[in-house]
This record gives sequence, C-alpha cells and structure tokens, in this order.
Amino acid sequence: MTVFPASISRPLRDRVRVRPTLAAGRFRLPARLLGGMAYASLHDWIVSRRIGRMAGQIDIIHTWPIGALRTLKTARRLGIPTVLERCNAHTRFAYTVVREECERIGVPLPPNHEHAWNERLLRKEEEEYRLCDRLLCPSEFVVKTFLEQGFGREKLARHIYGYDEMVFHPNGRPRDDGRGLTMISVGVCAVRKGLHFALEAWLQSPASRRGAFLIAGGFLPAYEAKLAPMLAHPSVKVLGHRNDVPELLRQSDLLVLPSIEEGFGLVCTEAMASGCVPLVSEACTDLCRHMENALVHPVGDVASLAKHITLLEEDRSLLEKLRASGLRLAPEITWKAAGRRLLEAYRRVIRGKLDDER
Repeated sequence: MTVFPASISRPLRDRVRVRPTLAAGRFRLPARLLGGMAYASLHDWIVSRRIGRMAGQIDIIHTWPIGALRTLKTARRLGIPTVLERCNAHTRFAYTVVREECERIGVPLPPNHEHAWNERLLRKEEEEYRLCDRLLCPSEFVVKTFLEQGFGREKLARHIYGYDEMVFHPNGRPRDDGRGLTMISVGVCAVRKGLHFALEAWLQSPASRRGAFLIAGGFLPAYEAKLAPMLAHPSVKVLGHRNDVPELLRQSDLLVLPSIEEGFGLVCTEAMASGCVPLVSEACTDLCRHMENALVHPVGDVASLAKHITLLEEDRSLLEKLRASGLRLAPEITWKAAGRRLLEAYRRVIRGKLDDER
C-alpha cells in the first residue's frame, strides 16, 4: 500500500509506504495559507503527477472528496480502477436538508460552514462522482441519497466504518435499575445532528425528572443561543468538547443521534461496543436495528424519540436486551472487520472494471 496524504501526524505500519504531498520533515504547508479548496487542489495535482509515473504498478486508487478530480482523470486515462469515499450523503442532498432545517428553526449558518451552500464546491464534488468507477457508501442512507439523484446502484459500493476495540469497551460493572437514565450526545452540536430534536424529546419524557442528558461537543453560537432555554434545564449537562468520550459512553445508558443527514454515525458503533444503546434517526447507520440493538425513529419525529426514551426509562429489561445485543454485534464491526469488508469491495470494483473493459 502506498499512501499520499497531505501530511501525517503519526507513523503508519512498516508495510505502508507513506509519501506526503504538502509536508517534508517537520514542515507542513498550512491549509489556511491557501484556503481549503486550493490546498486540496494542490494536493490533487501532486498525486495525479505521481500516479502518472506509476502506470502498471497500481491495482486500485482510493480517493477522498474535494482533492480527487485530477487524480481521477489521470487514473481513467491510465485505466486504473478508482473508488471515491463518501463520508456523508450526496452533498446536494445534505446542503438542501440542512438549509431547510436551519430556515425552519431560525438558525443561520456562517458562510464558511461546511454545510453552507457552496456551488463551486458542489460542482467539483459532482464531477468527482461522475469520474470515479465506484462511490464507497458506508450506509444504505447514503446509497438512497445517490439513487434519488439519479445514480445507478451499480455505481455504488457498500462498506462500513469500525471502532477501536482497545478504546471502546464496556466497564463490566452492573447497572443500577433504580437510578435515572443517563443519555449522551457526542460530537459537534450542529443543526444537521438534530440536537434540538433530542432536547425536545428528552424534556417531553419523564426520564428528564430524575435522569441526566450529557452533551459532549462544541456549539455553533447561534444554535446554542436558540437552544438556551432547553439547555438551562437542570437535567441537561453541557460538557463542551471532551477527550474522555470512551469513559462517558461507558457511564451512559443511551446515545442519542437524531441526525437529519448522516454518512455513517461512527459514534453509534462506539456506543454499542461500550454498552450504550443508540437512539437514532433513520439517517444513521443501518447497523442500528430497531428493537434489536437500538431504537430508530423517522427523521425529525420528536414524539417517537420521546416515546423511545420513555420506553427505556420504564422497561429496564428491554434496555438490557438492546445493550446485550449491541455488545454481541461489536466484534463484527471493529476497524479490522471494516478493513476486511473494504478489501472485498476493492476486489469487486477491480473485477467490475475488468468486466467493463471486456
């Protein structure tokens, strides 16, 4: 494996050849010096030139959004199979649903926010979608957003993300069924993550009378101001950015992630592996299975989410059943397991490319 990162923060395994594009020794070209898109374009130009000199040595190229256009063009010219990572849903879909929800609740996005509409960036991403051989989709929700934009299923390859089993694991201590529930939200507190839905549902549920809702993550200032009355409730604990998320998950009963747009929801797998039951929207990973290892509600359905919180407040045997099921699934969704699935996806793409050429 040869990796062309812009820079690298820690060493990789000996068998991985690493050739940074925008760093040498301790020097790193700052992204802010050029701006995000120019920085990605310079990286892409360097990679495309390098692979142009490696014809016949490459079986497949794995690219990432925004910094892949020249690389994909060069690979197509050389007949090298390519995959493009889709960390999130189709960007046009994401822009649309986030803008609509921001307008609905009255929270403006800063112009430089990652989900503020950017036509130039969108056009570039859509050209990358067109040029790659397959789009790597980590969930069926992502697949659905591309199908709705007119892509054929044959263009979409499935894989998953994983979790680090050395970091995320249960604490092994018995749960006290007599205490109130602890629910946690982990990650950036943004409109697309649906924290406003989670707060409404929590405060509608009797669980808020004796339980605690922990919020670990930083806020967009306008969003925090909008939610201030709910955040002031005594049961809600705003923790800010934290470095002890694994321990917080081990201490919590429920993870809430009511996203309106999502790619995979990595924190869902980390929660299950920690013995914390996910309460998620349908936009989150399909590894969360309703009434099997999680409770899943339609996007934006506060009433259903409130019922799910209440159900687990009142039925601790169901909570334990969902928790145990998530822990049983955990060995199948580690990063090692995800790597095996990705390798098989590579093989399918390579076979498909060969079949297309025949």
